[in-house]
Amino acid sequence: MPKVGMEEERRRSLINATVDAIHERGYSDVTMAQIAKRAGVSGGLVHHYFGSKDQLLAATMRHLLTELGREIQEGLSKASTPRERISAIIAGNFAVDQFQPAVIAAWLAFYVQSRTTTSNRRLLKIYAARLASNLTHNFKAFFPREDALRLAEGTASMIDGVWIRQALSDSKTDRQAAIALVEDYVETQIAAATAQRPSQ
Repeated sequence: MPKVGMEEERRRSLINATVDAIHERGYSDVTMAQIAKRAGVSGGLVHHYFGSKDQLLAATMRHLLTELGREIQEGLSKASTPRERISAIIAGNFAVDQFQPAVIAAWLAFYVQSRTTTSNRRLLKIYAARLASNLTHNFKAFFPREDALRLAEGTASMIDGVWIRQALSDSKTDRQAAIALVEDYVETQIAAATAQRPSQ
């Protein structure tokens, strides 16, 4: 009989292998057999667990989204003001385990596949809606609702843009520089809003 937890261990191994294989070969060129070999399991086992390459990518992204959510929640648990919570959300999106070349390549593949794969598109919409909602809630401490929505969208676009630019770059990842870039945008917007408020 298989050891307790063996299935979960194999699934995790296959997800890690998928991230590495996409980084090395690109999503279009990588095969299920190559992923299985990298994970040290049979090709049949990959199909048994995931069914298809698209389903394997979806499982990989669910895993990465779960890890991303955990990182953000950990930061939010330490934040006590709306501004600190915005910073926690930004920092969580550039967490050490997320903002690295192999994971960035997997995210880029996820974005591309979401255009044609319903399950991936649904996952991406959930991620985008959650990010926008969390940011909007905290921006409302500084802005009316409509402006908070606009700034949340702008901040989310900055986060996504930094990720995409890094995916297309040969430069080494620098999470602190990435965080600073988004924080600068947020600070500029908050300062502008504060300056426009009538003095008491």
